[in-house]
Amino acid sequence: MNESKSKGEPAAPLVIIGTGLAGYNLAREFRKLDGETPLLLITADDGRSYSKPMLSTGFAMNKEADGLGMAMAGPMAIQLNAEIRTHTRVTRLDPANRRVWIGNEPVPYRDLVIAWGAQTIQVPVAGDAQDAVFPINDLLDYGRFREAARGKRRVLIVGAGLIGCEFANDLLHGGYAVELVAPCEQIMPSLLPVEAATAVQRGLESLGARFHLGSVLERLDRHEEALEAQLSDGQRLSCDLVVSAVGLRPRTELAAAAGLAINRGINVDRQLQTSAEHVYAVGDCAEVGGLNLLYVMPLMSGVRALARTLTGKPTSVTYGPMPITVKTPVCPLVVSPPAVGSEGSWSVEGQGNDVKALFLASDGSLLGYALTGAAVQERLALNKLLPPVLAELPEVLSLKPAE
Repeated sequence: MNESKSKGEPAAPLVIIGTGLAGYNLAREFRKLDGETPLLLITADDGRSYSKPMLSTGFAMNKEADGLGMAMAGPMAIQLNAEIRTHTRVTRLDPANRRVWIGNEPVPYRDLVIAWGAQTIQVPVAGDAQDAVFPINDLLDYGRFREAARGKRRVLIVGAGLIGCEFANDLLHGGYAVELVAPCEQIMPSLLPVEAATAVQRGLESLGARFHLGSVLERLDRHEEALEAQLSDGQRLSCDLVVSAVGLRPRTELAAAAGLAINRGINVDRQLQTSAEHVYAVGDCAEVGGLNLLYVMPLMSGVRALARTLTGKPTSVTYGPMPITVKTPVCPLVVSPPAVGSEGSWSVEGQGNDVKALFLASDGSLLGYALTGAAVQERLALNKLLPPVLAELPEVLSLKPAE
């Protein structure tokens, strides 16, 4: 994919925007195949390498932010034979001229990969203590929350989805008193049947968690040395800190402004190319075949395929079965949710915290599952029965505009 350059003109680099799991893992996979092409990574944060899933395990392990980081930007640059520009924010994409802009500075690229992830959804809350609400979406967020939590005891978590429940389990093991508030009638409603949700909720309650489901946080005020949270059902709760865990939204604003095709995420074809030549997207910001999956397994499938494409071997991404292991060790949980729109029903067996829930089509074929407690031991056998999430294609679909 390298194009000839006039004599003496330096080759334009492969530019990756983002140094999270997607950006750094793509760089690693690319370097396995190509050790020479100039490589530039641009990140708005400090460029530390870390595993984002570990953010919801830090309190149980008594890890500060530095303890979760694996390498600073300098060693990563050496490891990847790359330039890494930290604390640098791309302000505009310019696909027509194959460059990105950092303020008034144009940066040319051979190919551009957007790997800037997703941002936390911010729910407005009235009151004078909005600064006590902490989203935790990256290592810097975790460090800020960890510092604010020093010497505190009571945490209110807004949201009872996967992330909210993982943080609840972690904070409870870290010695905090935890309450969760969410408008849903059960935890993780988009992932779990009620029986599996009940098992996990019961496990968290055994550690001391208190749930306020069917309600929302309306107001947060400072009250003497603590915070007072007012819920929509009239309850008033006292806490010291609030964690916002209401979900993530793919970052798409700059891509949309540049004219790239956007849906929930940045639309890409099966080779992860956007609607613009030489521009790709991977990870939480990308939507592949209508799927925007904010998990590690599809991200890793994407970076491996894209690395081959970027080194001259066009490769379509495929997703096999992609079960999600949720970090609630008090009640282990593995879930492979059925595809949106799947026709079928849940078949549930088990007792206590050991629930085996299978989502079956009318012909009895397995389309998804949720396993809790001891039932998680069946996941490997069940994975063999699941259909692929994104199957191989006989030919590559493309978002390229017609000539």
